[in-house]
Amino acid sequence: MSIKISSQFDAGAIDIVSATSAGAIDLNIRKDSHADITQWFYFRLQGAQGEACSIRFLNAGQSAYPDGWNDYQAMASYDRVNWFRVPTSFDGQVMTISHTPGMDSVYYAYFEPYSWERHLELLDRAQMSEQVRMQDLGSTIEGRDMNVLIIGDPAAAGAPDRKKVWVIARQHPGETMAEWLVEGMLDALLDPSDPFGRQLLKEAVFYVVPNMNPDGSVHGNLRTNAAGANLNREWNAPTIERSPEVFLVKQKMKETGCDLFLDVHGDEGLPYVFVAGSSALPTFTAEQAAAEKQFADDFKVASPDFQTEHGYGESPYTPEVLTMGSPHITHAFGCLALTLELPFKDNANDPDAQTGWDGARSARLGAAVLQPILRAIRR
Repeated sequence: MSIKISSQFDAGAIDIVSATSAGAIDLNIRKDSHADITQWFYFRLQGAQGEACSIRFLNAGQSAYPDGWNDYQAMASYDRVNWFRVPTSFDGQVMTISHTPGMDSVYYAYFEPYSWERHLELLDRAQMSEQVRMQDLGSTIEGRDMNVLIIGDPAAAGAPDRKKVWVIARQHPGETMAEWLVEGMLDALLDPSDPFGRQLLKEAVFYVVPNMNPDGSVHGNLRTNAAGANLNREWNAPTIERSPEVFLVKQKMKETGCDLFLDVHGDEGLPYVFVAGSSALPTFTAEQAAAEKQFADDFKVASPDFQTEHGYGESPYTPEVLTMGSPHITHAFGCLALTLELPFKDNANDPDAQTGWDGARSARLGAAVLQPILRAIRR
């Protein structure tokens, strides 16, 4: 059987240069569907069982984040359920996966995918709880649904005094670890036996958007939507034509208010879990700085996977700052708003040679984030 490479499935993305034999597979990482950004890949290889495969990504050095390939190990799966890391090297220009498939069909991906079908299943499972109402906010450029899960009853007795907690994920669609985190958070929040979930639903109403970029997710984009927009640069002036996803969510936020905001992402280069705040804002106060520090300190107690030693450095204020989700929300609502970053690689503080950082660890972190959220809304 000759080898075959394909990517015509949900989030599939690769360009084939040459694939004459298992030992000589040359590929290019495909650009986002409507933007000049190359990083995400996801494809299927058939016909190479038992053969030593050398899969070369010729344009890895010209990708959006080439430093992300240093110390990176690609992910693979035979069933798209159980994913594992495979030997991967990068010489500064070409990235090479060296792997001998144990079965006839194997999938390779930049990170463990989170499919559109699983996204819909997550929404459906959540709405089965009596605590949840699923609301349609509108549609993406290509007509996919933009849904928000409202957890807790905003109209119940005493509800106007409850804190409004917003959690969004996958503004950058290839950062699939973000939706894995939301899945774990929702499962814990809606688990009647979880004490943090039970208490939070007495004191807060959650507004959760598990996937901010449905079109980009299905296309297999790393960073942009179907108009080529980076949604995390659209918050100051979103439009229905270019960034309906942000426009619709921001419209809903103006209606509900916001007391705490988490925007979940993945970082290509840093092998750590960390948060980035709003300190670049000229209006940033000492009280807001203290709230950010306290949230981080509480998160470290809730999960050893979270740390504060490594992260983004301080940066000066520029007009671009207000186009980003977290600082824009801090500016607009005066509340604690953080960008939570998870790694594409591994957690260097506690590495796992088999899986690296993966969906399961992301989900467990999502359950753990309830503890610092509870502490934060009580301050």
